[in-house]
Amino acid sequence: MQSGISASKELVSQFNDLLTSVSHFGLLVNIANESLSPFKLLTSASSDFDSNLSLLAPHLQPKEALYIILRRYPTSPRLVAITYVPDTAPVRQKTLFASTRLTLVRELGSEHFRESIFATTPEELTAEGFRKHDAHAKLAAPLTEEEESLGAVKRAEMEAGFGSGKKEIHLSKHFAMPVKEDALAAITEVGQEGGRVAVMLKINPQTESVELVQENPRPNSINELTRVISDTEPRFTFYRYTHTHNGAESSPVLFIYTCPATAGNKAIKNRMLYPLMKRAVLEVATSNCGLNIEKKFEVEEPSEVTEESVLAELHPVAQVRQGFSRPKRPGR
Repeated sequence: MQSGISASKELVSQFNDLLTSVSHFGLLVNIANESLSPFKLLTSASSDFDSNLSLLAPHLQPKEALYIILRRYPTSPRLVAITYVPDTAPVRQKTLFASTRLTLVRELGSEHFRESIFATTPEELTAEGFRKHDAHAKLAAPLTEEEESLGAVKRAEMEAGFGSGKKEIHLSKHFAMPVKEDALAAITEVGQEGGRVAVMLKINPQTESVELVQENPRPNSINELTRVISDTEPRFTFYRYTHTHNGAESSPVLFIYTCPATAGNKAIKNRMLYPLMKRAVLEVATSNCGLNIEKKFEVEEPSEVTEESVLAELHPVAQVRQGFSRPKRPGR
């Protein structure tokens, strides 16, 4: 069930403040005038999460529902989304907040949230309440750290449509994307005559920002391109593929996402980060850099993208449909 309510510009602005400033502990959100609106941006009183929870107490009213976004984790995704709906709140308010809780996360970008919690009492939002929540979560899923990471990878790949090209995670177009300036300039060049032919991007796992791979290759074919793409680390690659087909020359821009199947915790984190950031990179390329991307390819190894497969996507052979032949009558 969806309520049709969306995030206001004020909420998007304050949410960006929460994301970019470690001095902010949380953001309180309510529903006003048919939109999700900021109620209060909470400034951290301490570097300790448990100590900061006391900041919530004055705002937890017995008959008022509230959305609470808290900065809880030191690494991305850092936030927890809480839907606080007290038992004594009006029925209509309960229904509205319950039906809009998924919208809140999707409008603000699901990649920023590690978990969602539904609470009905102030006690659940104390340090002791969070300890009980964490203990219950561990009992519900007694997995090793590696198993949890792999599970998160699978969820991220499902949301991002890894390998299917059918579904991608929602990422609000209001946000400033974490892509470095030199990377933006390089992406823009791919769409310009005489500019770069290929641009490869990587994610810095420390800053979780998208950076330009400093190589500036000028491949003349798909085979030359795939030889310069890393076969050990994921890459986002934009390539202006100049070629001739049936006597006509064209230069379509291709997007290639490669994610080699390598072992180790670093590879697991990469496989979580890259699918989540793919939509951001594509949105920046089209909206900010003006690229018209003709085709997208998502594979594990760069070698899986071949001249033949690309040409088949760009210039599919028309299927010749045969007319229906009436079957012969028996005896003839």
